Amino acid sequence: MSLFIAMCFFSLTMSISPGPVNMTILSTGVNYGFKRSIPLVSGATVGFTLLLIAVGLGISNLVAQAPVFYQLLRYAGTGYMSYIGYKIMVSRPEIEFKEERLPHYRHGLLMQWLNPKAWIACLSGVSAFGLNESYSSLLVFVCIYFLICYLSLSAWALLGSKLQFLTKVKNGIKVFNLVMGGSLIIVAVYLMFTK
Repeated sequence: MSLFIAMCFFSLTMSISPGPVNMTILSTGVNYGFKRSIPLVSGATVGFTLLLIAVGLGISNLVAQAPVFYQLLRYAGTGYMSYIGYKIMVSRPEIEFKEERLPHYRHGLLMQWLNPKAWIACLSGVSAFGLNESYSSLLVFVCIYFLICYLSLSAWALLGSKLQFLTKVKNGIKVFNLVMGGSLIIVAVYLMFTK
């Protein structure tokens, strides 16, 4: 039971704490509302879950043997997150929703695989709980993490939707997008330089 509780707390701490994906979902909630953010939330949750399964099944051993992989991931992740941050910064607040501007499921899925925070969460979770040795424990952890991750990311989208009052403030969305996009770029660059 204590292992179950520890897994829950670990999952919640890593899922709810600010990071590139959470900031993107928050921005999506503000710009498009909660309901239109769900595809991004779903993609990010599934993407993270697949990454966790891959790490638990042994991809962590490959990463340990090829440290250049993590370096490439850091650069690719920083580049992709910075691109997303730029897109948020320059997005124009519009009353009508254009489907091509809406974040899609695939964006969330890809973001997690290029997110250094997600890799750190997976690698540290698998090693902390010794999940390489027990597939049943890995399955329990994956199920816990899926649920907590989905609820945490949904909470960020809901918070964003509650901040939609910014659409009524002159230049509110424009300033919010500049701050969120800039913050995402800063977080991406910070994660690249942390060990």
